[in-house]
Amino acid sequence: MQRRAVLGGVEVGDGVPVAVIGALNVSPESFYAGSVVRDRDQLLTAAQRMVEAGAVIVDVGGMSTAPYLATRISEAEEAERLARAVEWLAAKLSVPVSADTCRAGPARAALSAGATIVNDVSGLTADAEMAPLVRRTGAGLIVMANPRRPAAAGSQPTDVILGLLGETLALAREAGIDEKRVVVDPGIGFFRSSNRPWHEWDCRVLGSLGALAELRRPICVGVSRKSFIEAVAGAGNPEDRLPGSLAASAIAVFNGAHLIRCHDVAETRQAVRVAEAIRGQA
Repeated sequence: MQRRAVLGGVEVGDGVPVAVIGALNVSPESFYAGSVVRDRDQLLTAAQRMVEAGAVIVDVGGMSTAPYLATRISEAEEAERLARAVEWLAAKLSVPVSADTCRAGPARAALSAGATIVNDVSGLTADAEMAPLVRRTGAGLIVMANPRRPAAAGSQPTDVILGLLGETLALAREAGIDEKRVVVDPGIGFFRSSNRPWHEWDCRVLGSLGALAELRRPICVGVSRKSFIEAVAGAGNPEDRLPGSLAASAIAVFNGAHLIRCHDVAETRQAVRVAEAIRGQA
């Protein structure tokens, strides 16, 4: 059975080229300052450059989701940030815009402003209104495995991810969301209080990504400039983590990822295409 989904009109999954998603933020508290653009013209220029470089979706965040930072803002402020940014972009880009949020209020504002995809890092567990909203609007949905409870002693990272995403997919089904609009994300960088060092957790998940095939959904992976690269390669500044990001993205593609979310679209797209070609000959 082929794993296919449609996100904002973009078909992703088995049998189609790996999709590259460009990540932008209008949240000054985000961990990577290079992803933050708040000026209208500069945001549009940055997004257009991503599209020209090969991004098939542009994902916009209004509040940092980094689990190790105290970055929470009010729902009203997040909604205002997202709606403003999406309104600036949606009418002018040739690709769909995704809203990176786990709260229904900001998601509703972004969808009303022209977004067609919701990227929910909570896996539909942070806000009970999110799943009904996605169903009513017909939005595409990326759901992440979120560490909402401690992993049992001795549990394997892939088993934990499978369990969490299985629960999230059940929530989506119960809400009546068409599974053909759903993509899963293993949550690289979010399992920082697991039963093993967090960077080892992330490496194990990336190395065994193929096990997620049993969920029968396309897989989205975001490793761009994340802090596990610091732990592995000693790159303390996010500005210095592009080589590690490209290596991890290539490994993710080789092991079965269908979408790669990143900050550096041109460089990542090249790495993705090479990894994809090698995977095709393996």
